[in-house]
Amino acid sequence: MEYHLLMFHPLVKLVFLHKRVSLKMKQILLVEDEESLINVLTLNLEMEGYDVVVAKTGQEALDKFDEAIDLVILDVMLPIINGFDVCANLRKESKVPILMISAKGTPNDRITGLKAGADDYLVKPFNLEELLLRVGILIDRNQNNSDTEMNHFDFGGNEVDFLTYEAKTVHGETLTLSKREAALLRLLISRKNEVVSRDYILDEIWGKDKFPTSRTIDNYILNFRKYFEKEPSNPLFFKNLRGVGYKFEAKDSE
Repeated sequence: MEYHLLMFHPLVKLVFLHKRVSLKMKQILLVEDEESLINVLTLNLEMEGYDVVVAKTGQEALDKFDEAIDLVILDVMLPIINGFDVCANLRKESKVPILMISAKGTPNDRITGLKAGADDYLVKPFNLEELLLRVGILIDRNQNNSDTEMNHFDFGGNEVDFLTYEAKTVHGETLTLSKREAALLRLLISRKNEVVSRDYILDEIWGKDKFPTSRTIDNYILNFRKYFEKEPSNPLFFKNLRGVGYKFEAKDSE
């Protein structure tokens, strides 16, 4: 089975790689056991600015999946656990977009994949440009849905309304967050219990044109502690890991 690699002029390739450094990278779990296809898809997805994690069996896919994954490209015919079962298992714990790819292209196969929880189903051999387009659409749609869903968040006696920028704090105060405070708070909460790097925050909140000083993000975190922590000097939620990044830490029930 042949797949035609999308080739770029060397100068264009350098532009893509430079762009990749400055933008937030979405992470894709590629579940495929055909080595040549892995190489083609990985190269082209990385050229589009995605970070690719590869799994060659169904079990490896389940082991490698975590909340940092933004999309799964999932082959059906896999060793150990087939793609339909992998899809069903992932769907029990996550709403992550799943694009199934398979040589099995009958209507029954597509129906089985969609019933298992796949968001899209692409039959091999496929056009790479079409696959990349579908990947982009699924990731954008999921991002928009996530943004829409989290308009309000409660934690530790605090309530935050991201539509009005108002927050009711554990201290009994009502305050109005600045636009950037709300954006940073929303970002940290959306990556709950994950360490978020300084560079990631800069790309997402400040963009590539305006960079704050090294102390700016620290000052935002200090403000969040004053607003939302019962004991700002002994924070439960807002953590600063020196030289690594920042983390909003909370139990799943919060």
